[in-house]
Amino acid sequence: MDESHQRGPGARRVEGFGTTIFAEMTALANRHGAVNLGQGFPDFDGPEMVKEAAVRAIRDGLNQYAPTGGVPELAQAVTEHQERFWNLAYSTDEVTVYAGATEAIFASIQAFTDPGDEVVLFEPFYDSYRASVAMAGAHERVVTLRDQGDRGFRYDPEELEAAIGPRTRVILLNTPHNPTGKVFDRAELEHLAELCHRHDLVLVSDEVYEHMVYEGEHLPPASLPGMRERTVTISSAGKTFSVTGWKIGWSCAPPPLTRALRAAHQFITFCNGTPFQYAVAAGLRAGDGYYRELLEGYRARRDLLCSGLEEVGFGVRRPAGTYFVVADIRPLGWHDDVEFCRMLPEEIGVAAVPPTSFYLHREEGRHLVRFAFCKTHSVLGEGVRRLHRLRRAAPTAEGPVPERPSR
Repeated sequence: MDESHQRGPGARRVEGFGTTIFAEMTALANRHGAVNLGQGFPDFDGPEMVKEAAVRAIRDGLNQYAPTGGVPELAQAVTEHQERFWNLAYSTDEVTVYAGATEAIFASIQAFTDPGDEVVLFEPFYDSYRASVAMAGAHERVVTLRDQGDRGFRYDPEELEAAIGPRTRVILLNTPHNPTGKVFDRAELEHLAELCHRHDLVLVSDEVYEHMVYEGEHLPPASLPGMRERTVTISSAGKTFSVTGWKIGWSCAPPPLTRALRAAHQFITFCNGTPFQYAVAAGLRAGDGYYRELLEGYRARRDLLCSGLEEVGFGVRRPAGTYFVVADIRPLGWHDDVEFCRMLPEEIGVAAVPPTSFYLHREEGRHLVRFAFCKTHSVLGEGVRRLHRLRRAAPTAEGPVPERPSR
């Protein structure tokens, strides 16, 4: 039989990319009335001044197609933001607005790779990264951020260098990093910059958690010497203003890179959410007090959840950034994150996410689970209270910690 008649209706490039783990865990949470500490969306609303700006834009009739690069007011606000916080100077012509950072990442891979080219990814990775690479006909080269306990997550510099070959075109970076909470430090970013220069690579830098850094500092790679010319800096409104459903993201990049980005973007979504763009422009111009309260609010939530998880018996990897924390389940006697997370909603009443969904080398993350702390204090407190139903497993005289503790 001809091979084409044996195939299903789906294209090979999307095979293996089924329903996301977020959807599966949220469905389990809903089915069992669980506290959802899995999917990373806030359970509280964004600031009034941003919401009111959206209402005002709608009422003022700003509801038609936006320019494909974004409304001028938002482009200007993004340039002001980059200068204000990161001392990076861009013109409005170097800003492009997308349907969230996810589209910006997708457009970047479409813009800079041809079929057969390679993209370097750090695992664990946000789940859209591999799909973006596959749908461009490119191939991923994966470098692992390995769990080193109290030392955090680190990559092997030699492993990164070995991942770069003659077909490599892009390194895709996420800092602060989801799901590990890692914030790449200056030495690591300088190493990345040197490799980009040596191999003539584009760095696509996903920085959506730029305002959620609790330890160290957020250092945009574009601020390093010679990197502005070869970096696409991506961020979005969803995390900073707690409006994940608005799907407004943007990139800052020099003209040659921006031209390629817009060539892809115009045929993906063309434009997005005109009134929301005006609202986000207002948000980006918020006073320092807003950004300070955002950071301190998330720091308090982080500390509340991390302390609670430690009391339960998890091995907590306290994050330096983002609004996620990963925790080691082995002290509780578990060794498989998927099994643990499928048990949790029904038996404990809490939902989490298994990080192996974000790994190609799944054994590297099988001992971890990811919790989100972008929730109200009452929800986090209830989640911790329920997690205390987990009984710490202890080694016995007869042998090692069991695969599954009694419940």
